[in-house]
Amino acid sequence: MLRKYQFTLPGELASFLFEFTGKEIPEMREKRRILYSRFNILFMIVFLLFSILILRLGKIQIVKGEEYREESEKTNQTVYSWNTPRGKIYDRNGTVLVENEPIYTLTYADPAGSTQQEKLELAKKLAGMISVDTKNMTERDKKDYWILTRKDKAYAKLSSTEQANLDDNEEYDLILERITDKELKEITGEEMEVLAIKKEMDTDSSSAKRLKSGLTTEERAVLNENLGKLPGVEVKVDSQRDYIYGDTLRQLFGKVGRIPEEEADTYEENGYDLNDLVGTSFLEQYYEKWLQGEKEKTTYIKDGTGEISEVKVDPGESGKDLILTIDLNLQQEAEKIIVEELKKDNGAKSAYVVVTNPKTGEILAIAGKKEMEKDIQDEAYGALYNSYAMGSTVKGATVLTGYETGVISPGDTFLDAPIKLSGTPLKKSYVNMGRINELTALERSSNVYMFHIAMKIGDYDYGARSGFEDPEESYDTFRKYFAQFGLGVETGIDLPTEATGYDGGVQKLGNLMDFAIGQFDTYTPLQLVQYVSTIANDGNRVQPHLMKEIREPNHESGQSGEVLEQFKTNVLNTVDMDLSYIKRVQEGFRLVMNGSHGTAASHFKGAAYHPAGKTGTAQVLDEDGGYNYNLTLVGYAPYEDPEVAISVVVPDVENDTSTINKAIGKRILDAYFDKD
Repeated sequence: MLRKYQFTLPGELASFLFEFTGKEIPEMREKRRILYSRFNILFMIVFLLFSILILRLGKIQIVKGEEYREESEKTNQTVYSWNTPRGKIYDRNGTVLVENEPIYTLTYADPAGSTQQEKLELAKKLAGMISVDTKNMTERDKKDYWILTRKDKAYAKLSSTEQANLDDNEEYDLILERITDKELKEITGEEMEVLAIKKEMDTDSSSAKRLKSGLTTEERAVLNENLGKLPGVEVKVDSQRDYIYGDTLRQLFGKVGRIPEEEADTYEENGYDLNDLVGTSFLEQYYEKWLQGEKEKTTYIKDGTGEISEVKVDPGESGKDLILTIDLNLQQEAEKIIVEELKKDNGAKSAYVVVTNPKTGEILAIAGKKEMEKDIQDEAYGALYNSYAMGSTVKGATVLTGYETGVISPGDTFLDAPIKLSGTPLKKSYVNMGRINELTALERSSNVYMFHIAMKIGDYDYGARSGFEDPEESYDTFRKYFAQFGLGVETGIDLPTEATGYDGGVQKLGNLMDFAIGQFDTYTPLQLVQYVSTIANDGNRVQPHLMKEIREPNHESGQSGEVLEQFKTNVLNTVDMDLSYIKRVQEGFRLVMNGSHGTAASHFKGAAYHPAGKTGTAQVLDEDGGYNYNLTLVGYAPYEDPEVAISVVVPDVENDTSTINKAIGKRILDAYFDKD
């Protein structure tokens, strides 16, 4: 029986037989089938891959095209911003008080890919062309500069073990610790200028960085000749505030400067750049959002090689104009009067005045002057931040507190005679007045009448010499009612901060009696004018304010344009007492200036504008252990329909017979009513 053998022919032989016979043997057919199958599979894979690629490209171009186009543009353009001129400040009659003066500023914007060493070399070049202030350089600034310029000496401070085991930050911190004061003294004066410039160049900022503002003519000339060799450097037109009337109100306008370091986060959250110039105090700070304007933006568009192919400039928009409630003529007159009266009175060294509309809270004038080094200088902010014992001017609030607490009623009388309390100096008025009611007590400024109100509020029986069991409640009662007039609390003025005076706490009965005559807690001149305005305004305490309007600037005419915002009269509170009580005190204030025994009648009686008000004298310790006197005045006019209120404070006067407070008040009210 024969076995069947199967033979597998080599590939070359199979091909030869196929060509020779024209017939395909089985082995060839099988291999061809396998090969075709593999080609089919490969084709399908390639087809699927191409399909996926086409779909992906379609999505990128059609669905995501706009998004990727924007992203591509973003990564190829750099935007630098620059402050536009701030809004101007005007008085209520349209007189420009603060405008902008053009200056030249040296700026720097980081070129793409610039290194620290390149910045250092640039700073060295600039230091040879301009002079800069170096007084604000910190020890850390100097150490960073020392390391950058003395790398070999810096890293020699590390051992080989430390260099092997520490990361870069740890190495740097350790070098900082080991730099000595002697090594820092190696930094020369010329290097300090390089350091100051380099520090500004390193500021984390998306705006052009100010390396120096206020370039001199010589500096500009040198810089302009060399700008082509100074990458990223430009000379730009900038602006600084120009105060048209010198020191008049300058303190209250505030300052413009760099963002304070401690407020950087807040400003950044509100869209500011750390290199922006902003209002840093008073009105410039409070109305920053209006005065700032919209920044100029310069966009540098780069091509694929990194070269700048296009520059786009958005000019931005200058800030809005701030119209104040101030009457410049009255303001200047008030300042002149204060200076003249201080020169007349050798015992007076300073004085403060606030003039308002009691119904609207508009501040018409706010002034302060102080003698320093034999020269009388401006101190307008003293009207907001300096607080004093105001003396008898607060007696209107004392009488009204007495009414409201029920310890007195209109017409009640007390005997004005010296009061003796155990452990307390004799307490009396400047003259014994006999039995008087509250109107006479206001007209003649009786201390004793107010002492009796205080004792009753303290539940003290003077006849029995007993009581005053709850001192805290007594002081709280007084302060509660005084606060309704603005005494001892914020007035609400539209400025970043204001003082509220000194709260003397809770002490003896004698101190409570002093409180009632204005010789315990202290108040500011602004609080004092709000207090008298509240009485003049039938018990409505109105927020004082300096802003009248915000307007769109009109660049064609140079004047302000469309009104964007107005300050509306804001009644903070209405005094919680019967209107008849307030009318009674208004009558007492009228007698002060017009009555036969009025303490201000010598100056105001017969004035055509029918004033009302109250004078005050507070005894205060001087530097030698003796006494000086705070002389004060509050008033309003006309009595029947008030349109102006005033407070005058002349602290630390050497002689209590001085009438400087009355003279200043009379002359300013005369000026106000003579303005037409």
